[in-house]
Amino acid sequence: MNYESIASEILKNIGGEKNIEHVTHCATRLRFNLADDSKVNKQSLEQIKGVMGITNQGGQFQVIIGNDVNRVYEKIVALGSFNDGKPSENNAKRNVFVKIMDILAGIFTPILPAITGAGLIKAFLVLFVNLGWLSVEGQNYYILNLISDAAFYFLPIFLAYTSAIKFNSNPFLAVTIGAVLLHPKLAELVTAGSPVHFMGLPVTLVSYSSSVVPIILTVWLMSYIEKLADKFIPNLIKFFLKPVIVLLIAAPIALIIIGPIGTFLGDYLVTMVNFLEGKAPWLTMGILGAISPLIIMTGMHYGFFPLMITSLSTKGYETLIMPAGLAANVAQGGATLAVALKSKNKELKQLSFSAGITAVLGITEPAMYGVTIRLKKPMIAAMIGGGAAGVFAGLVGLKAYAIASAGVASLAIFAGSGNNFIYALITAAIAFVVAFVMVWIIGFDDIPNEEKNSSKKNEKVIPSKSSKTTVSSPLDGEIVPLSEVPDEAFSKELMGKGVAIIPESGNLVSPIDGKIQTIYKTKHAIGLVSNDGVEVMIHIGINTVKLKGEHFLVHVKAGDVVKKGDLLLQFDIEAIKSAGFDVITPIIITNTDNYLEILASERKKVTTGETILNLF
Repeated sequence: MNYESIASEILKNIGGEKNIEHVTHCATRLRFNLADDSKVNKQSLEQIKGVMGITNQGGQFQVIIGNDVNRVYEKIVALGSFNDGKPSENNAKRNVFVKIMDILAGIFTPILPAITGAGLIKAFLVLFVNLGWLSVEGQNYYILNLISDAAFYFLPIFLAYTSAIKFNSNPFLAVTIGAVLLHPKLAELVTAGSPVHFMGLPVTLVSYSSSVVPIILTVWLMSYIEKLADKFIPNLIKFFLKPVIVLLIAAPIALIIIGPIGTFLGDYLVTMVNFLEGKAPWLTMGILGAISPLIIMTGMHYGFFPLMITSLSTKGYETLIMPAGLAANVAQGGATLAVALKSKNKELKQLSFSAGITAVLGITEPAMYGVTIRLKKPMIAAMIGGGAAGVFAGLVGLKAYAIASAGVASLAIFAGSGNNFIYALITAAIAFVVAFVMVWIIGFDDIPNEEKNSSKKNEKVIPSKSSKTTVSSPLDGEIVPLSEVPDEAFSKELMGKGVAIIPESGNLVSPIDGKIQTIYKTKHAIGLVSNDGVEVMIHIGINTVKLKGEHFLVHVKAGDVVKKGDLLLQFDIEAIKSAGFDVITPIIITNTDNYLEILASERKKVTTGETILNLF
């Protein structure tokens, strides 16, 4: 899989660098905050090889990649310069619910690796103690337990950082407030239990370890205090006076006002959980097991993170979201593997086997967006399987002792007292079997094998002269075939057909009449689109992205209208060569599939303005 090619295509079809305000990723998805969703070419995005599907939820436009998402993310970041999630006019128009889900997603997604890792260690500890492999009195247990507790104990500090990024505030001032809430001296006051006052106002003595709500509310307020300080403090003394003002206002407010309010809200979450557990838990779990895929599709699952973490920190276990997630995730796997066995389509079979196994292990996005939602009936079967397993989990009171992506790979989070682990195995088995059998019974509309070969673009058509479009040389130099370019992304035409030029001068001009579509942050590549729809990418040199813009001078910007021969940028050929980079420059037609044939001129010397490509 060519990750740079995938990243480039995603960047182009997501609306370009300027349309991306912030980008991050989770286990399987690229998560974009966009300035304007209408600029996204959804159809082209879905057709990119390596993209399993797209969705827009919780204020984020998400591209499902699968297990290779981190590699694509690295290439995306290397290609563009994105601000850190500053709000736009488009964000301001979103409704309150979407804004809240977007905020929660931005705050909790980055800390999931820490919580998941620590949670699984804690779950394995419980399992090993029950199996007699570890003693709670031993030093090995003590150290491992310390490691597993750290992520939860210092959770306010982690949340302070991610909240500051989301609220566009100084992350280290936020982390300092989080450290105040966890300071050992404050813990001593809480333990002592004696009344404490600050400036005559009572300080509510609360333990903030593992808390969620107080620090998020505090950082939100701090972001406004910081803005006011920026506005009124003179620039001459702002560097040292601003942090003093922010800390002296935000920290006391956190201890006197927000802390107690956040604690009350946290207690309310626990009360809500207890209420749901006390009123027909089997029905609650059945509903959650069935609708979990819909919750994930709408991004609402981020709203459950405070509830889960609060339940774990107060009771030591969680009885709703993780058990329901186990039922729903394994059911997705069962339904998808049934599709793999039943389908006659070779590509769908391959995708379904891979996605089905991944879903059983706990990661469902490839199965959901690549198979069950796409085929519809398997999604219904998975919801039935998840609901049936959820009912059983509710009846037996299945408990999760840590947070993880619930599935067979993380069954250790259900290792606890009594038969809890056995109940988790039975829950997973019910989910898998019911979903699998339901797909076998109700079936689905299979995708014909010839689906991708039926389009007219693959028919042999004799082009007419009136349909010909030409692309001129943007450089002086020698034309060579793409097969001679020392980069497989170009030599194997993964990004499209075209030619390459070994340049003799560093003046790059426009090869078409049209406009500038993309200029990469590192200035080594530029994308254009002609007035008649030809998309051209010019990539100066091989691996020159590593120069980070050095030796390049750009004369245009994205959106500029250009004519053939207009100077686009200049580059220092000798300096680039001296830095150890090949200057061979591919000129690619990135929407090659729109043309029946691309004919390149023979290998020869060319000057700017000469025709080098005929497109039919």
